[in-house]
Amino acid sequence: MATLKQYDAIVIGAGISGLYQLYRLRELGMKVLVLEAGTGVGGTWYWNRYPGARFDSESYSYAYSFSEELLREWNWSEHFSSQPETLRYLNYVADKFDLRRDILFRGRVAAAHYRDDARSWDVTLEDGSQFRSRFLITAIGPLSAPTMPTIPGVDTFQGASFHTARWPHEAVSFEGKRVAVIGTGATGVQTIQEVAKTAGHLTVFQRTPNWCAPLLNSKISPEEMTRLKAGYKEMFQRCQETFACFLHTQDPRGTFEVSEAEREAFWEKLYAEPGFGIWQGNFRDMLTDRAANALISAFVARKIRQRVKDPAVAGKLIPTNHGFGTRRVPLETKYYEVYNQDNVALVDLRETPIERIAPAGIKTSDAEYPFDIIVYATGFDAVTGSFDRIDIRGVHGLRLKDKWQAGPETYLGVMVNGFPNMAMLMGPHTALGNIPRSIEYNVEWVTGLLRHAQAHGLTRLEATEAGVESWTDHVKALGAGLLSNEIDSWMTGVNSNVAGRQTRRINRYSGSAPAYRARCDAVAAQDYQEMALD
Repeated sequence: MATLKQYDAIVIGAGISGLYQLYRLRELGMKVLVLEAGTGVGGTWYWNRYPGARFDSESYSYAYSFSEELLREWNWSEHFSSQPETLRYLNYVADKFDLRRDILFRGRVAAAHYRDDARSWDVTLEDGSQFRSRFLITAIGPLSAPTMPTIPGVDTFQGASFHTARWPHEAVSFEGKRVAVIGTGATGVQTIQEVAKTAGHLTVFQRTPNWCAPLLNSKISPEEMTRLKAGYKEMFQRCQETFACFLHTQDPRGTFEVSEAEREAFWEKLYAEPGFGIWQGNFRDMLTDRAANALISAFVARKIRQRVKDPAVAGKLIPTNHGFGTRRVPLETKYYEVYNQDNVALVDLRETPIERIAPAGIKTSDAEYPFDIIVYATGFDAVTGSFDRIDIRGVHGLRLKDKWQAGPETYLGVMVNGFPNMAMLMGPHTALGNIPRSIEYNVEWVTGLLRHAQAHGLTRLEATEAGVESWTDHVKALGAGLLSNEIDSWMTGVNSNVAGRQTRRINRYSGSAPAYRARCDAVAAQDYQEMALD
């Protein structure tokens, strides 16, 4: 083992967080290796190449803010960027800062074991390659472990089939084809509205309808891009101040503090505006007051009925098991109008569940449907799933998967007791929201901790049991009273396709991003005294 190639830090993942962490660790003079499973950079935007994939945060608010030069150089073509443009952007960043020389591609991590005698991590790839590093930083993303449905016969289908998060790099033609899409979450919605344009016939298999709102995307002219650049400083400052780092933030009024006419006018305004405003910029009590949530749900249900011609189909597309905004709201472009097309059919799996995938198509309880292509938009084992797929072991060989069996326990969403010298970027219990805004803060906090370690000759950094207990209790308390935590969704850790994921857990920090940063800043200001440093 003494011949292992040694590094100061190993970062797992070359997505938005991994690239930025590499950039910052280089500034500390560290010898860094980034291990990336794919053949290129980009993370989410490398893997998710499915038709229609794009931002639902405004492009310019999603971009890195750390480099004035980068902000000046890059021009976005749309308010909500498509996957190909986003991937070009992240490749541009990797090239501009010469990041690739420290990235090992096709380097899927199989195991990471802490060695207390060496105060280091031994990291093993699927191909058997091994490396050793003082510090291990996970940049593996909250939505990066795709799940296939537990339906018999998946492997027997003789046509083409794809999970949206493992889409082929070459183009897939739907022209004249019989296509099935299983799933109507955010990914399914984006895929369905695109596939419907060219498919010979599209059948959508829906288990749980979701409340969707219009994206209302548009091109950015050169003149508008110039104006946006001039306002970058103020825009990023606003993202720092809002609840979830979006350009939108909740309205200070309560639903019942205005008249019915004012309420309807406000909702009409939000529905007609681009982006997440109707979710993130709505009345302050929308996600805590059942009566308030019922009213906004009824408003959106009316919109669905107005847009879908067949009342029976419209009824199937309106959720009955959760209120508007209590699950992640997919943003759409003429999604509901798709169901008015002659070449599109909706199958409600609550009425006629899928029994099996057959060689020629899909067999439900009442019919057999022949297909040329099946698309699985069946989502992810969210937040902790990407950790579970790596054999991560801490002190005394304790497996992280075992430690988190009943739900994640973290310190600030960054550290885990019993796993020294390991830091998580966008792990459980961090402020999610507009992800890149949260990523930049997470990366800078971890970098600050490692800078402190360098300055004081520290070789072992660990969260204490008391620190983890205090933070985890705080996170759970913040989730009390939120309607979203009473709903089965990826945000509450429920996934029927994953063993042991049938009960709800608190996977995410539910407070405001400014409050999260204030707590983390206070720890740093006190020289990390809450942690066990040696």
